[in-house]
This record gives sequence, C-alpha cells and structure tokens, in this order.
Amino acid sequence: MNVTDKVAVVTGGGRGIGRGIAIKLAQNGAHVVVADIVEENASDIAREVESIGKTSMACFLDVTDRQSVESMGESVINRFGQIDILVNNAGVIGAAGYEEREVASEADWDITFLVNLKGLGTVIDTVSPHMKERRYGKIVNIASIAARKGTLTSTPYGASKAGVVNVTQVTALELAPFNINVNAICPGLLWTDMWERIAVRYRSKDSMPDELTPREVFDRFVKARTPLGREQTPEDIGNATVFLASDAAENITGQALNICGGFMMN
Repeated sequence: MNVTDKVAVVTGGGRGIGRGIAIKLAQNGAHVVVADIVEENASDIAREVESIGKTSMACFLDVTDRQSVESMGESVINRFGQIDILVNNAGVIGAAGYEEREVASEADWDITFLVNLKGLGTVIDTVSPHMKERRYGKIVNIASIAARKGTLTSTPYGASKAGVVNVTQVTALELAPFNINVNAICPGLLWTDMWERIAVRYRSKDSMPDELTPREVFDRFVKARTPLGREQTPEDIGNATVFLASDAAENITGQALNICGGFMMN
C-alpha cells in the first residue's frame, strides 16, 4: 500500500477518525493537508505528520461555506501543486444537545445534511476538476455502518450517511472516465465523543444496569453485536483509507467498505 509522495487532503482531520487517517497516510509516505473547522486541532495533527517526516499543512475548513472550501483548495494547489487523494471525513451527528432528544429536531436534520452530504459534495465539486485535468485521483468518503443498517444513533445521521454511499456510487460513475476512483468506508463501532453522549440511550434500550459508565455500556454493546468482539479504531479506518487511496485499489470504485468487525455483513 504505497502512497509515497502523494498529496492527501483530509477534511475533519483534527481529531478522532480524521487524525487516524492523516497519521496512517503519512506513515505510508503521503504529504497530508489537515483541514478542520477547529484550526488549532488541525495544527496539532499537522505537527504530528511532520514528526513522521512528511510535509504537512493545516487549513481552516468549513465545508458548509463554499468560499472556505474554494480557499482551501487554492491554498493546497499553491503549496503542493496537486491533490492526489481527497478524504471526506468532516461530519456531525446533530445540532447542539442532540443526545438529549428522543426525536431529532429540525435543526438536527438541517445541520446534519448540510455538513455530511452537501458539504461533502461541495468539497468534491471543488477538488475533482483538478483531478480530472490530471486524469488521476483517489476520493474516499467516510460514511458509517449506520448507512447500511438502522441504528438508534440518529435518524438524520443514518440517512445522511446513506446519502454519502449513494453520492459515492454516482460520483464514481461520473469520474471513472478520468481515471479517478471514488469509494466509501463505513466505520462500525468506535469509542467517540458521540458514543459517550448517547450511551445512556443504549443502556435503557438494552436493559443494562444504571450504574454502568458510558464506556462500560459501549464495551457491552460491542461484545454483544460484533462477531470479532472488539471495537474498531481510527487506525483501522486509516489503514482502509490508505489501501483505497493506493494503486493497489486501482480497479475498485463505487464501493462501500464495512470496517465493523462483522457487525454488518454484505
């Protein structure tokens, strides 16, 4: 899985899955642009990438603002001259306070689709013309296992991630004539801020003891529903991203790869 000296842009790269992807790309030879709405987080990860020995750049990016997206794209081209790999990882699960609501609010629907779906499309629309001109590119969209299987996570979130899978398939058809591969990854069960917030919901649904901590609820959920019996990690998603971004995956496009320990099999 060689991505040596490729230039990769990772949106939402400032923490969690985004960080795992950025670090794995760098460890496999890529120069990495860390784009995030929290610029301080992006700078922290960019320094980590540089400590590995690869060139990095931190960019402020608000995927809901086309001007911000276009500015990011221009900055990357001015610095590196090319974009070989685009990883669309930026995403939200709902508006502030979503974990306290049994039913999604209008604000939850609006922000989730604006970031997870429209924002992803805006980034692709901005970067793909450059890839088409060079007749080379790898686009990896981070969806979710919630796109493949109904869960109690969030209705807008699951629906938006199902949309990401569909956008992946359509974009793969559109960009195939230009030698651009477009694929998605559907992460399974990762310990995240989201899980810490919604664990109480699963605790009551699964009749777990009230004294269990959010982490203990998560661990029980993983063991009960994952055949391999272990959680997924940002590094797992990073490894899959490196594969799809490498020439080892040159004949793979329009696919959604589940990284979920067997939670979903298809």
